[in-house]
Amino acid sequence: MPESIPLTGSAPVSTALAADRLSAFEIGAAIASSVAPLTVTAVIVAVATATTGLTGFPIAIILISALLMIFAVGYLAMARHIPNAGAFYAYIAHGIGRQPGVGAAWVALLTYNCFQLCCYGAIGAIASPLLTDWIGFTIPWYLPALIAWLLVAVLGAKEIKLSGLVLMILVAAETVLVVLYSIAIAFGPGFTWNGTALDIGGLSGPTLGVFIVLGATSFAGVEQSVVYIEEARNRLRTIPKATYLTIATIAAVYFLSSWVQISAPGPHILDRAAAEGPDLFFNEAAVVLGQAAVTVGRIFLVTGLIAAALAFHNAITRYTYSLGREGVLPRRFGITTLGGAPRNASLAQTALAFIVLVVYAVLDLDPLVQLFYWGSTTGGLGVLLLYTATSISVIGFFARDTHGENLWRRLLAPLIATGTLLWVSYLAVTNLAALYGVTPGTGPAIVGPIAIAVVFTGGIIWAPVLKTTKPDIYQGIGRGTTSNTTGLATVL
Repeated sequence: MPESIPLTGSAPVSTALAADRLSAFEIGAAIASSVAPLTVTAVIVAVATATTGLTGFPIAIILISALLMIFAVGYLAMARHIPNAGAFYAYIAHGIGRQPGVGAAWVALLTYNCFQLCCYGAIGAIASPLLTDWIGFTIPWYLPALIAWLLVAVLGAKEIKLSGLVLMILVAAETVLVVLYSIAIAFGPGFTWNGTALDIGGLSGPTLGVFIVLGATSFAGVEQSVVYIEEARNRLRTIPKATYLTIATIAAVYFLSSWVQISAPGPHILDRAAAEGPDLFFNEAAVVLGQAAVTVGRIFLVTGLIAAALAFHNAITRYTYSLGREGVLPRRFGITTLGGAPRNASLAQTALAFIVLVVYAVLDLDPLVQLFYWGSTTGGLGVLLLYTATSISVIGFFARDTHGENLWRRLLAPLIATGTLLWVSYLAVTNLAALYGVTPGTGPAIVGPIAIAVVFTGGIIWAPVLKTTKPDIYQGIGRGTTSNTTGLATVL
Protein backbone atom coordinates (compact mmCIF):
# COMPACT_ATOMS: atom_id res chain seq x y z
CA MET A 1 0.00 0.00 0.00
CA PRO A 2 1.35 3.49 -0.84
CA GLU A 3 2.58 5.65 2.01
CA SER A 4 -0.20 7.68 3.60
CA ILE A 5 -0.04 10.75 5.80
CA PRO A 6 -2.91 12.27 7.79
CA LEU A 7 -3.62 15.94 7.19
CA THR A 8 -5.94 18.16 9.16
CA GLY A 9 -9.44 18.09 7.77
CA SER A 10 -8.80 15.30 5.29
CA ALA A 11 -8.77 11.54 5.08
CA PRO A 12 -5.51 9.60 4.68
CA VAL A 13 -3.90 10.47 1.40
CA SER A 14 -1.75 8.71 -1.16
CA THR A 15 1.63 10.29 -1.70
CA ALA A 16 3.08 7.76 -4.12
CA LEU A 17 2.34 5.12 -6.69
CA ALA A 18 2.63 1.48 -5.64
CA ALA A 19 6.31 0.97 -4.86
CA ASP A 20 8.58 -2.06 -5.50
CA ARG A 21 6.24 -3.67 -8.01
CA LEU A 22 8.13 -3.76 -11.33
CA SER A 23 11.26 -5.62 -12.42
CA ALA A 24 13.62 -4.55 -15.23
CA PHE A 25 11.95 -7.06 -17.55
CA GLU A 26 8.45 -5.77 -16.77
CA ILE A 27 9.51 -2.16 -17.32
CA GLY A 28 11.33 -3.16 -20.49
CA ALA A 29 8.17 -4.87 -21.75
CA ALA A 30 6.13 -1.75 -21.01
CA ILE A 31 8.43 0.57 -22.92
CA ALA A 32 8.95 -1.95 -25.72
CA SER A 33 5.16 -2.10 -26.06
CA SER A 34 5.12 1.68 -26.47
CA VAL A 35 7.76 1.31 -29.15
CA ALA A 36 5.56 -1.38 -30.75
CA PRO A 37 8.07 -3.39 -32.86
CA LEU A 38 5.56 -4.89 -35.28
CA THR A 39 3.69 -1.60 -35.70
CA VAL A 40 6.87 0.21 -36.69
CA THR A 41 8.01 -2.62 -38.96
CA ALA A 42 4.73 -3.21 -40.75
CA VAL A 43 3.09 0.21 -40.68
CA ILE A 44 5.58 3.04 -40.20
CA VAL A 45 8.27 1.64 -42.53
CA ALA A 46 5.80 1.04 -45.38
CA VAL A 47 3.70 4.17 -44.94
CA ALA A 48 6.74 6.41 -44.41
CA THR A 49 8.55 4.94 -47.42
CA ALA A 50 5.51 5.47 -49.63
CA THR A 51 4.79 8.96 -48.27
CA THR A 52 8.33 10.35 -48.37
CA GLY A 53 9.76 8.34 -51.28
CA LEU A 54 12.89 7.61 -49.19
CA THR A 55 14.47 4.21 -48.48
CA GLY A 56 17.08 5.07 -45.84
CA PHE A 57 15.08 3.95 -42.82
CA PRO A 58 17.57 1.22 -41.70
CA ILE A 59 20.58 3.55 -41.45
CA ALA A 60 18.42 6.19 -39.77
CA ILE A 61 17.57 3.62 -37.08
CA ILE A 62 21.25 3.10 -36.31
CA LEU A 63 21.84 6.84 -36.00
CA ILE A 64 18.84 7.55 -33.77
CA SER A 65 19.58 4.56 -31.50
CA ALA A 66 23.16 5.78 -31.02
CA LEU A 67 21.85 9.26 -30.21
CA LEU A 68 19.36 7.82 -27.70
CA MET A 69 22.10 5.82 -25.99
CA ILE A 70 24.10 9.01 -25.44
CA PHE A 71 21.00 10.97 -24.39
CA ALA A 72 20.14 8.26 -21.86
CA VAL A 73 23.44 8.73 -20.00
CA GLY A 74 22.54 12.16 -18.59
CA TYR A 75 18.82 11.41 -18.54
CA LEU A 76 19.26 8.39 -16.29
CA ALA A 77 21.84 10.18 -14.15
CA MET A 78 19.27 12.88 -13.43
CA ALA A 79 16.60 10.24 -12.78
CA ARG A 80 18.71 8.86 -9.93
CA HIS A 81 18.32 12.16 -8.09
CA ILE A 82 14.74 13.05 -9.12
CA PRO A 83 12.54 9.94 -8.85
CA ASN A 84 9.36 11.39 -10.31
CA ALA A 85 6.79 9.71 -12.58
CA GLY A 86 6.50 13.07 -14.38
CA ALA A 87 9.90 12.50 -16.04
CA PHE A 88 10.30 15.23 -18.72
CA TYR A 89 8.19 17.60 -16.65
CA ALA A 90 10.16 17.12 -13.44
CA TYR A 91 13.59 17.19 -15.07
CA ILE A 92 12.95 20.35 -17.08
CA ALA A 93 11.44 22.04 -14.01
CA HIS A 94 14.58 21.22 -12.01
CA GLY A 95 17.11 21.88 -14.76
CA ILE A 96 15.70 24.92 -16.57
CA GLY A 97 12.84 26.31 -14.52
CA ARG A 98 9.30 25.76 -13.28
CA GLN A 99 7.58 27.60 -16.14
CA PRO A 100 9.20 25.62 -18.96
CA GLY A 101 8.68 22.52 -16.82
CA VAL A 102 4.91 23.01 -16.82
CA GLY A 103 5.01 23.81 -20.55
CA ALA A 104 6.94 20.60 -21.15
CA ALA A 105 4.41 18.64 -19.08
CA TRP A 106 1.59 19.83 -21.30
CA VAL A 107 3.58 19.03 -24.44
CA ALA A 108 4.34 15.56 -23.05
CA LEU A 109 0.62 14.96 -22.51
CA LEU A 110 -0.09 16.12 -26.08
CA THR A 111 2.73 13.99 -27.48
CA TYR A 112 1.75 10.79 -25.71
CA ASN A 113 -1.89 11.38 -26.59
CA CYS A 114 -0.89 11.61 -30.25
CA PHE A 115 0.85 8.26 -29.93
CA GLN A 116 -1.96 6.56 -28.04
CA LEU A 117 -4.79 7.89 -30.20
CA CYS A 118 -2.98 7.04 -33.43
CA CYS A 119 -2.89 3.40 -32.29
CA TYR A 120 -6.69 3.28 -32.36
CA GLY A 121 -6.66 4.53 -35.94
CA ALA A 122 -4.30 1.77 -37.04
CA ILE A 123 -6.24 -0.86 -35.08
CA GLY A 124 -9.44 0.14 -36.87
CA ALA A 125 -7.83 0.32 -40.32
CA ILE A 126 -6.19 -3.10 -39.99
CA ALA A 127 -8.82 -5.03 -38.02
CA SER A 128 -11.77 -3.82 -40.09
CA PRO A 129 -10.91 -5.66 -43.36
CA LEU A 130 -9.77 -8.68 -41.36
CA LEU A 131 -13.11 -8.94 -39.56
CA THR A 132 -15.00 -8.20 -42.76
CA ASP A 133 -13.33 -11.18 -44.45
CA TRP A 134 -14.18 -13.45 -41.51
CA ILE A 135 -17.75 -12.34 -40.92
CA GLY A 136 -18.80 -11.63 -44.50
CA PHE A 137 -20.17 -8.09 -44.14
CA THR A 138 -18.48 -4.73 -43.80
CA ILE A 139 -17.25 -3.74 -40.36
CA PRO A 140 -16.58 0.03 -39.99
CA TRP A 141 -13.10 0.84 -38.67
CA TYR A 142 -14.35 2.50 -35.53
CA LEU A 143 -15.98 -0.65 -34.12
CA PRO A 144 -12.72 -2.61 -33.57
CA ALA A 145 -11.12 0.66 -32.46
CA LEU A 146 -13.80 1.06 -29.79
CA ILE A 147 -13.38 -2.55 -28.65
CA ALA A 148 -9.65 -1.89 -28.21
CA TRP A 149 -10.49 1.36 -26.41
CA LEU A 150 -12.70 -0.53 -23.96
CA LEU A 151 -10.01 -3.13 -23.27
CA VAL A 152 -7.41 -0.43 -22.62
CA ALA A 153 -9.89 1.43 -20.39
CA VAL A 154 -10.40 -1.64 -18.18
CA LEU A 155 -6.74 -2.66 -17.94
CA GLY A 156 -5.51 0.92 -17.58
CA ALA A 157 -7.67 1.51 -14.52
CA LYS A 158 -6.24 -1.55 -12.73
CA GLU A 159 -2.96 -1.89 -10.86
CA ILE A 160 0.17 -1.79 -13.05
CA LYS A 161 1.01 -5.44 -12.33
CA LEU A 162 -1.93 -6.72 -14.38
CA SER A 163 -1.35 -4.54 -17.44
CA GLY A 164 2.38 -5.26 -17.10
CA LEU A 165 1.72 -8.98 -17.49
CA VAL A 166 -0.43 -8.39 -20.56
CA LEU A 167 2.24 -6.15 -22.09
CA MET A 168 4.99 -8.73 -21.50
CA ILE A 169 3.05 -11.42 -23.33
CA LEU A 170 2.04 -9.25 -26.27
CA VAL A 171 5.40 -7.57 -26.87
CA ALA A 172 7.26 -10.89 -26.67
CA ALA A 173 4.89 -12.43 -29.22
CA GLU A 174 5.14 -9.59 -31.73
CA THR A 175 8.93 -9.30 -31.42
CA VAL A 176 9.38 -13.02 -32.12
CA LEU A 177 7.08 -12.74 -35.13
CA VAL A 178 9.03 -9.78 -36.56
CA VAL A 179 12.31 -11.68 -36.29
CA LEU A 180 10.90 -14.90 -37.78
CA TYR A 181 9.27 -13.08 -40.71
CA SER A 182 12.44 -11.08 -41.35
CA ILE A 183 14.55 -14.24 -41.51
CA ALA A 184 12.01 -15.89 -43.82
CA ILE A 185 12.03 -12.89 -46.19
CA ALA A 186 15.85 -12.79 -46.24
CA PHE A 187 15.97 -16.45 -47.31
CA GLY A 188 13.24 -16.02 -49.91
CA PRO A 189 13.72 -16.66 -53.64
CA GLY A 190 15.68 -13.99 -55.49
CA PHE A 191 16.27 -11.87 -52.37
CA THR A 192 19.05 -9.28 -52.67
CA TRP A 193 20.14 -6.82 -49.98
CA ASN A 194 19.45 -3.19 -50.90
CA GLY A 195 22.71 -1.25 -50.49
CA THR A 196 21.12 2.20 -50.87
CA ALA A 197 19.15 1.63 -47.67
CA LEU A 198 22.47 1.83 -45.82
CA ASP A 199 23.91 4.80 -47.72
CA ILE A 200 24.67 7.33 -45.02
CA GLY A 201 25.56 9.84 -47.73
CA GLY A 202 21.87 10.03 -48.60
CA LEU A 203 21.04 11.32 -45.14
CA SER A 204 21.73 15.01 -45.47
CA GLY A 205 19.68 18.19 -45.14
CA PRO A 206 15.94 17.60 -45.56
CA THR A 207 16.33 13.81 -45.79
CA LEU A 208 18.07 13.60 -42.44
CA GLY A 209 15.43 15.80 -40.80
CA VAL A 210 12.66 13.56 -42.08
CA PHE A 211 14.31 10.36 -40.93
CA ILE A 212 15.25 11.71 -37.52
CA VAL A 213 11.57 12.38 -36.74
CA LEU A 214 10.62 8.97 -38.12
CA GLY A 215 13.33 7.46 -35.94
CA ALA A 216 12.11 9.37 -32.89
CA THR A 217 8.59 8.14 -33.67
CA SER A 218 9.83 4.56 -33.93
CA PHE A 219 11.62 4.72 -30.59
CA ALA A 220 8.98 6.81 -28.81
CA GLY A 221 8.47 5.20 -25.45
CA VAL A 222 12.04 4.17 -24.58
CA GLU A 223 12.29 7.23 -22.36
CA GLN A 224 9.29 5.98 -20.36
CA SER A 225 11.41 3.75 -18.16
CA VAL A 226 11.75 6.62 -15.67
CA VAL A 227 7.97 7.15 -15.72
CA TYR A 228 7.82 3.89 -13.73
CA ILE A 229 10.68 4.83 -11.39
CA GLU A 230 8.40 5.18 -8.36
CA GLU A 231 7.07 1.66 -8.97
CA ALA A 232 10.39 -0.05 -9.79
CA ARG A 233 12.24 -2.55 -7.62
CA ASN A 234 15.85 -1.48 -6.95
CA ARG A 235 15.42 1.51 -9.27
CA LEU A 236 19.14 2.41 -9.38
CA ARG A 237 19.79 -0.81 -11.34
CA THR A 238 16.39 -1.64 -12.80
CA ILE A 239 15.76 1.58 -14.72
CA PRO A 240 19.15 1.80 -16.54
CA LYS A 241 19.08 -1.92 -17.37
CA ALA A 242 15.56 -1.69 -18.81
CA THR A 243 16.42 1.42 -20.83
CA TYR A 244 19.68 0.35 -22.43
CA LEU A 245 18.63 -3.23 -23.15
CA THR A 246 15.37 -2.09 -24.73
CA ILE A 247 17.08 0.47 -26.97
CA ALA A 248 19.68 -2.08 -28.13
CA THR A 249 17.17 -4.88 -28.70
CA ILE A 250 14.63 -2.76 -30.51
CA ALA A 251 17.33 -1.13 -32.67
CA ALA A 252 18.54 -4.56 -33.80
CA VAL A 253 14.99 -5.72 -34.58
CA TYR A 254 14.17 -2.52 -36.49
CA PHE A 255 17.38 -2.58 -38.46
CA LEU A 256 16.93 -6.16 -39.62
CA SER A 257 13.21 -5.97 -40.36
CA SER A 258 13.29 -2.62 -42.19
CA TRP A 259 16.29 -3.60 -44.30
CA VAL A 260 14.78 -6.90 -45.47
CA GLN A 261 11.41 -5.25 -46.09
CA ILE A 262 12.93 -2.51 -48.25
CA SER A 263 15.26 -4.96 -50.01
CA ALA A 264 12.76 -7.65 -50.96
CA PRO A 265 10.80 -5.73 -53.66
CA GLY A 266 14.01 -4.50 -55.32
CA PRO A 267 13.45 -1.43 -57.51
CA HIS A 268 9.67 -1.66 -56.99
CA ILE A 269 9.78 -0.82 -53.29
CA LEU A 270 8.12 2.62 -53.57
CA ASP A 271 5.27 1.33 -55.76
CA ARG A 272 4.65 -1.69 -53.56
CA ALA A 273 4.82 0.30 -50.33
CA ALA A 274 2.20 2.71 -51.68
CA ALA A 275 -0.06 -0.07 -52.97
CA GLU A 276 0.21 -2.59 -50.14
CA GLY A 277 0.82 -0.38 -47.09
CA PRO A 278 0.93 -2.34 -43.81
CA ASP A 279 0.51 -5.64 -45.68
CA LEU A 280 3.83 -5.25 -47.51
CA PHE A 281 5.90 -6.93 -44.78
CA PHE A 282 3.37 -9.75 -44.41
CA ASN A 283 3.07 -10.29 -48.17
CA GLU A 284 6.83 -10.60 -48.44
CA ALA A 285 6.88 -13.20 -45.67
CA ALA A 286 3.99 -15.07 -47.33
CA VAL A 287 6.19 -15.83 -50.35
CA VAL A 288 8.12 -18.23 -48.10
CA LEU A 289 5.68 -19.05 -45.30
CA GLY A 290 2.42 -19.18 -47.21
CA GLN A 291 -0.67 -16.96 -47.27
CA ALA A 292 -1.48 -17.74 -43.65
CA ALA A 293 1.45 -15.48 -42.72
CA VAL A 294 -0.61 -12.48 -43.79
CA THR A 295 -3.54 -13.34 -41.52
CA VAL A 296 -1.28 -14.18 -38.58
CA GLY A 297 0.67 -10.98 -39.13
CA ARG A 298 -2.46 -8.85 -39.15
CA ILE A 299 -3.71 -10.46 -35.93
CA PHE A 300 -0.41 -9.87 -34.16
CA LEU A 301 -0.28 -6.34 -35.52
CA VAL A 302 -3.65 -5.58 -33.96
CA THR A 303 -2.66 -7.10 -30.60
CA GLY A 304 0.64 -5.20 -30.73
CA LEU A 305 -1.19 -1.94 -31.35
CA ILE A 306 -3.47 -2.66 -28.40
CA ALA A 307 -0.36 -3.20 -26.28
CA ALA A 308 1.07 0.12 -27.49
CA ALA A 309 -2.19 1.92 -26.73
CA LEU A 310 -2.18 0.43 -23.22
CA ALA A 311 1.47 1.34 -22.62
CA PHE A 312 0.92 4.95 -23.69
CA HIS A 313 -2.27 5.06 -21.62
CA ASN A 314 -0.24 4.05 -18.57
CA ALA A 315 2.39 6.71 -19.30
CA ILE A 316 -0.21 9.45 -19.81
CA THR A 317 -2.03 8.59 -16.59
CA ARG A 318 1.22 8.78 -14.63
CA TYR A 319 2.03 12.19 -16.06
CA THR A 320 -1.49 13.36 -15.24
CA TYR A 321 -1.25 11.83 -11.79
CA SER A 322 2.05 13.61 -11.13
CA LEU A 323 0.58 16.96 -12.11
CA GLY A 324 -2.55 16.34 -10.04
CA ARG A 325 -0.53 15.20 -7.05
CA GLU A 326 1.33 18.52 -7.04
CA GLY A 327 -1.78 20.61 -7.77
CA VAL A 328 -0.60 21.78 -11.21
CA LEU A 329 -3.67 20.02 -12.61
CA PRO A 330 -6.86 19.47 -10.56
CA ARG A 331 -6.20 17.51 -7.38
CA ARG A 332 -8.68 14.84 -8.37
CA PHE A 333 -6.13 13.52 -10.89
CA GLY A 334 -3.67 12.92 -8.04
CA ILE A 335 -5.86 10.29 -6.39
CA THR A 336 -4.78 6.64 -6.39
CA THR A 337 -6.52 3.48 -5.33
CA LEU A 338 -5.34 1.59 -2.25
CA GLY A 339 -3.36 -0.58 -4.67
CA GLY A 340 -1.54 2.45 -6.09
CA ALA A 341 -3.39 2.81 -9.42
CA PRO A 342 -3.98 6.42 -10.64
CA ARG A 343 -7.59 5.65 -11.50
CA ASN A 344 -9.02 9.14 -11.96
CA ALA A 345 -6.24 10.07 -14.36
CA SER A 346 -6.93 6.83 -16.21
CA LEU A 347 -10.67 7.53 -16.49
CA ALA A 348 -10.00 11.05 -17.79
CA GLN A 349 -7.69 9.68 -20.48
CA THR A 350 -10.26 7.07 -21.43
CA ALA A 351 -12.92 9.78 -21.86
CA LEU A 352 -10.65 11.89 -24.05
CA ALA A 353 -9.81 8.95 -26.30
CA PHE A 354 -13.51 8.17 -26.72
CA ILE A 355 -14.27 11.76 -27.78
CA VAL A 356 -11.51 11.72 -30.39
CA LEU A 357 -12.69 8.41 -31.85
CA VAL A 358 -16.26 9.70 -32.10
CA VAL A 359 -15.10 12.87 -33.87
CA TYR A 360 -13.05 10.88 -36.40
CA ALA A 361 -15.94 8.49 -37.02
CA VAL A 362 -18.53 11.25 -37.47
CA LEU A 363 -16.29 13.27 -39.80
CA ASP A 364 -15.37 10.09 -41.74
CA LEU A 365 -11.63 10.83 -41.54
CA ASP A 366 -8.99 8.36 -42.75
CA PRO A 367 -7.90 6.34 -39.68
CA LEU A 368 -4.60 5.18 -41.20
CA VAL A 369 -3.24 8.41 -42.67
CA GLN A 370 -5.09 11.19 -40.84
CA LEU A 371 -5.07 9.53 -37.42
CA PHE A 372 -2.22 7.01 -37.34
CA TYR A 373 0.45 8.53 -39.58
CA TRP A 374 -0.24 12.19 -38.88
CA GLY A 375 -0.72 11.49 -35.17
CA SER A 376 2.43 9.38 -34.79
CA THR A 377 4.48 11.89 -36.80
CA THR A 378 3.30 14.81 -34.67
CA GLY A 379 4.09 12.74 -31.59
CA GLY A 380 7.55 12.02 -32.99
CA LEU A 381 8.20 15.73 -33.45
CA GLY A 382 6.96 16.45 -29.93
CA VAL A 383 9.10 13.79 -28.28
CA LEU A 384 12.17 14.94 -30.24
CA LEU A 385 11.69 18.48 -28.90
CA LEU A 386 11.19 17.09 -25.38
CA TYR A 387 14.42 15.09 -25.67
CA THR A 388 16.20 18.30 -26.63
CA ALA A 389 14.79 20.37 -23.77
CA THR A 390 15.47 17.58 -21.27
CA SER A 391 19.06 17.21 -22.45
CA ILE A 392 19.58 20.94 -21.85
CA SER A 393 18.01 20.59 -18.41
CA VAL A 394 20.46 17.83 -17.48
CA ILE A 395 23.35 20.24 -18.07
CA GLY A 396 21.64 22.95 -16.03
CA PHE A 397 20.83 20.59 -13.17
CA PHE A 398 24.36 19.25 -12.72
CA ALA A 399 25.94 22.66 -13.28
CA ARG A 400 24.55 23.73 -9.91
CA ASP A 401 25.55 20.56 -8.07
CA THR A 402 27.43 17.52 -9.40
CA HIS A 403 25.53 15.20 -7.00
CA GLY A 404 28.54 12.89 -7.13
CA GLU A 405 28.14 12.08 -10.85
CA ASN A 406 31.27 11.76 -13.00
CA LEU A 407 32.19 14.15 -15.82
CA TRP A 408 30.86 11.87 -18.59
CA ARG A 409 27.41 11.54 -17.05
CA ARG A 410 26.87 15.09 -15.87
CA LEU A 411 28.46 17.06 -18.73
CA LEU A 412 30.18 15.39 -21.69
CA ALA A 413 27.38 13.01 -22.76
CA PRO A 414 24.66 15.66 -22.19
CA LEU A 415 26.66 18.19 -24.25
CA ILE A 416 27.03 15.76 -27.16
CA ALA A 417 23.35 14.84 -26.97
CA THR A 418 22.20 18.46 -26.70
CA GLY A 419 24.27 19.68 -29.65
CA THR A 420 23.09 16.82 -31.85
CA LEU A 421 19.46 17.14 -30.78
CA LEU A 422 19.40 20.90 -31.43
CA TRP A 423 20.74 20.31 -34.93
CA VAL A 424 18.35 17.50 -35.85
CA SER A 425 15.39 19.34 -34.29
CA TYR A 426 16.11 22.28 -36.57
CA LEU A 427 16.28 19.96 -39.57
CA ALA A 428 13.02 18.30 -38.55
CA VAL A 429 11.06 21.52 -38.01
CA THR A 430 12.24 23.02 -41.31
CA ASN A 431 11.32 19.92 -43.33
CA LEU A 432 7.91 19.00 -42.00
CA ALA A 433 6.17 19.07 -45.38
CA ALA A 434 8.35 16.24 -46.67
CA LEU A 435 7.76 14.34 -43.45
CA TYR A 436 3.97 14.57 -43.67
CA GLY A 437 3.95 14.20 -47.44
CA VAL A 438 2.00 17.45 -48.03
CA THR A 439 2.56 20.82 -49.70
CA PRO A 440 4.75 23.11 -47.54
CA GLY A 441 2.74 25.31 -45.18
CA THR A 442 -0.44 23.23 -45.44
CA GLY A 443 -2.35 20.66 -43.40
CA PRO A 444 -0.48 18.84 -40.63
CA ALA A 445 2.83 20.46 -41.61
CA ILE A 446 1.49 23.72 -40.16
CA VAL A 447 -1.09 22.41 -37.66
CA GLY A 448 1.31 20.02 -35.90
CA PRO A 449 4.01 22.49 -34.85
CA ILE A 450 1.45 25.19 -34.07
CA ALA A 451 -0.40 22.79 -31.75
CA ILE A 452 2.84 21.97 -29.94
CA ALA A 453 3.73 25.66 -29.64
CA VAL A 454 0.26 26.61 -28.37
CA VAL A 455 0.22 23.85 -25.78
CA PHE A 456 3.72 24.74 -24.57
CA THR A 457 2.75 28.41 -24.34
CA GLY A 458 -0.34 27.45 -22.35
CA GLY A 459 1.85 25.73 -19.77
CA ILE A 460 4.23 28.69 -19.68
CA ILE A 461 1.29 31.01 -18.95
CA TRP A 462 -0.30 28.69 -16.39
CA ALA A 463 2.83 28.50 -14.22
CA PRO A 464 2.93 32.22 -13.25
CA VAL A 465 -0.82 32.09 -12.63
CA LEU A 466 -0.09 29.42 -10.02
CA LYS A 467 2.76 31.51 -8.67
CA THR A 468 0.37 34.39 -8.03
CA THR A 469 -2.72 32.51 -6.88
CA LYS A 470 -1.21 29.38 -5.28
CA PRO A 471 2.44 30.06 -4.43
CA ASP A 472 2.77 26.87 -2.37
CA ILE A 473 1.83 24.78 -5.42
CA TYR A 474 4.20 26.77 -7.63
CA GLN A 475 7.10 26.11 -5.26
CA GLY A 476 6.35 22.38 -5.37
CA ILE A 477 6.41 22.08 -9.18
CA GLY A 478 8.44 19.04 -10.22
CA ARG A 479 9.10 18.00 -6.61
CA GLY A 480 6.84 14.93 -6.61
CA THR A 481 6.38 13.32 -3.22
CA THR A 482 8.69 15.91 -1.64
CA SER A 483 6.36 18.76 -2.58
CA ASN A 484 4.85 20.36 0.51
CA THR A 485 1.45 20.29 -1.20
CA THR A 486 1.54 16.65 -2.25
CA GLY A 487 -1.33 14.42 -1.33
CA LEU A 488 -4.28 16.65 -0.60
CA ALA A 489 -6.66 14.21 -2.30
CA THR A 490 -8.17 11.19 -0.64
CA VAL A 491 -7.40 7.61 -1.52
CA LEU A 492 -10.07 5.79 -3.50
